[in-house]
Formats: sequence, C-alpha cells, structure tokens
Amino acid sequence: MPQGLPQPGALLTPDSCPLPAALAHAAGAPRYWLPQQPAETPTVTPPSAPPSAPPSGFDVEAVRRDFPQLHREVNGRPLVWLDNGATTLKPRQVTEAVAEHYSMGTSNVHRGAHSLAKQATQVYEEGRQAAADLLGTRDQGEIVFVRGTTEAVNLVAQSWGRANLGVGDEILVSAAEHHSNLVPWQLIAEERRARIRPIPLLPDGQLDQDAYRDLLGSRTKLVALTHASNVLGTVPPVAEMTALAHRYGARVLVDGAQAVSHFPVDVTALDADFYAFSGHKIFAPTGIGVLFGKRELLEAMPPWQGGGNMIDSVSFEETTYAPIPHRLEAGTGHIAGVAGLRAALHYLAGLDREAAAAYEEQLTAYAMGALAAVPGLQLIGNAPGKIGVLTFMLAGTDPIALAGALDQQGIAVRAGHHCAQPALAAFGLQSAVRASLALYNTVQDVDALVAALQGIQAQSATADG
Repeated sequence: MPQGLPQPGALLTPDSCPLPAALAHAAGAPRYWLPQQPAETPTVTPPSAPPSAPPSGFDVEAVRRDFPQLHREVNGRPLVWLDNGATTLKPRQVTEAVAEHYSMGTSNVHRGAHSLAKQATQVYEEGRQAAADLLGTRDQGEIVFVRGTTEAVNLVAQSWGRANLGVGDEILVSAAEHHSNLVPWQLIAEERRARIRPIPLLPDGQLDQDAYRDLLGSRTKLVALTHASNVLGTVPPVAEMTALAHRYGARVLVDGAQAVSHFPVDVTALDADFYAFSGHKIFAPTGIGVLFGKRELLEAMPPWQGGGNMIDSVSFEETTYAPIPHRLEAGTGHIAGVAGLRAALHYLAGLDREAAAAYEEQLTAYAMGALAAVPGLQLIGNAPGKIGVLTFMLAGTDPIALAGALDQQGIAVRAGHHCAQPALAAFGLQSAVRASLALYNTVQDVDALVAALQGIQAQSATADG
C-alpha cells in the first residue's frame, strides 16, 4: 500500500488521509473532497450502465465496427483496449487514407507543377483546414504542422521563448503537466535565466486556483496548462485561467493532447495564445500533430529550424522567409500523416460530438463507481468533470506486474510514471496503473477490467494468507 493512502475499506477522514508533502499548501483549506462521516460506511454501488445507443443518437457499436483492432485477440482473449491515453486506435478510414497516399498518391507537396503534386498539396491543405475546423479558428494560417505536442511546445519555447523571455521572468507550469509541457520550459528558462513556478494541485486533482492567482504577477510571461491531465483526468478551467493570465500580459499555451478526442474544443472561446495536440491521440497516425497560434504571435516568431519549404528567397547575402505557417514548417512534412489526420478529423466530424462526449461522461462515471467497489483499489484524482482517465493503485500489487497480469487476460492498460512524475509525486507515488477510455469503449470493457482486478486481488490475498 503506498504511503499516505488509507487502508482498503477505511473511511476517508482528515485524520486517516494525511496530505503528502507536495500538497501541504492545502493543509489549512477546507477538506471539501472528503465525505461527511456517516453513521456507518456505505456500500459502494456502481451507477447504472449507459445504454449502448443513448437517445442523443450515439451508437457505440457502429463506431466499434470502424476499428478493426478492437476485433482481434491478445493472449487468446478478446482485446480490451484501455490504453487510449497513450495512443488511440485508428479507424479503417484512416488506414485507408494513408495506404491511398502511398499506393496511388505519392508526391511531395507545394511548388510541384505535375498533377500528383497538386493532388497531394490539396489533401495536405485540406488537412490543415480540418485542423482549423476542429479547433474553431477561421484562419488556417494559424495551424502549423508538427510531429506532435512535444515538438509544438519545443517550437514555441525555442522560438517565442527565446525572443521574449529574459532574466527573472516567470513561467507558470501546472503540476499536472505531461513532461512535454514542462521540460522544454525548463530548458529555455535555464538558457534565458528565467524561472519556472509550479501551479500546485489540490488533493482531488484540481489545480489550486487560489495559489494560481497568488502566483500571477508582473514577472509572469507565460502560463503552460494542460486541457486534460493524462494521469489525473482533470479538466482545468482553462478559459478562466487564460483570462487571468492575460490581465498580467502573460501568454498561455494549452496542451490539448488528451482533450481533443474527448470533447469539442474552441480556441477562440478559450482565447488561448497557443494550443497543441498530437494526431495519434485523436485516431490519426503517429508523427503528425498541430500547433495553433494566434496570427500576430506566429508572425512575430523567428524560425526555429531552417531549410526547405520555410524560405522565400535565399542567397549568401540575405535570406528571407515564407509567410506563416510555412516559415515554421522547415523541410518535407509528414504528408501521409496529414492525409491520415485529415481522414481522422473528417471521421470525427461525422459523429455527434456532443453525444459522444455525453456517452464518455456516463461511461467514466460507471467505471469510477465500479472500480471503487474493488477491494484495496485506490483511485488517484477525482476532480469534477474529469475525462475517462482512471489511474489507480491496487493493494498488495506492483503496478508493472499488475499491468502484465491484465495483459494476460487481453486487457491493455499502462503502468509507470506516465511522463507526469510531478503529478504522481504530489500524491506520494512514483508509479501507478492507468486505464483510459475512448468513445469506442463499452460497459463490457469496464466490467472485464473490474472482474480481472477482483480475481488478481483475490489471488494476492490468498497468497498472502
């Protein structure tokens, strides 16, 4: 049992649930995330299962038919894919689009005079427009293709950061961030002699908004925020936090890698200065991602990498650069990846996003209730409105070994630090198991996970006895 967590079945009270050192800032605050002590410990009853086709029209079984990998076996068992936080599966429309590019449409893009170059360029730029539509911007020039969220954040840090950060400036980074939205800021802060200041967490996984307001000041130049935590599932109030940052003249970069596949995003409504996501987290291929940036910011950013595609004219005397977004897209892009991204975003646009989000919300509530009934299981992070990221510890088991045991039953989960070590450290942990849901998961998937965990826990208890 990890230090700091109560024994299985024990009632959560301020005395039985001491705060880890990283959450000491919340010690004097009301412990609102703990229930009022009842006369006797209540029985946990999982909520009723969401219907397979809610009245809003979302048909999960129809969606599942588009994902071939959901219909294979692993270790002699039907695959239960609960590793969506690491990567989502790809619908046949995406794999067909990538195959079509390589089998019939191979060409480089831009500047080609022949028909295949024109066709490839059309698909490429239609992919850019699809990304603009997904994020709610009318200006496709604000969409920069990158390899993924990691490269997007590095691009902003190395270009905007190098041009705008100086000695004593401050970068606020939430403690819930993936390493890709922390380490690039540490690198540029060291170079520019700026300072990283963490936005702490509350014990339910929410960002501490009081602490955030206290951290903001005249030295704040940038705020780095996740739109949905990959280890806690927390969805911070990004629009409100952005508005506060703007009062101090700070810019805001939002990591949307875990958000875009779970609910609609509108960067205009968020007023985000930068927004990044990875294609492989939204049913598209690996190696392709998107950086949104407000036009005035992108136009002021110097090139990060030099080479082909990003230039206007080159001579030994002077080189001038292409307009955005091409100035920030040096070299040949991942053309097949954009073809796959275009197909994925068109596929997603063909679904009822509101209905899909409602279905996922119901499924997440069901899963949290069902997991809470597993003896010895402790969920990490229960912020209101969280996405379907279910990180947990199971008493008497090692996270890596537990994930391996689940794999033997065809259930794919992730174990480790999830590239979010500060978030886990805030709860006194170095490693945990994570099951993460997507719009094609079902109640039956959750039930399979719960049954497997109960069996493993029973075996562990028998061995210990």
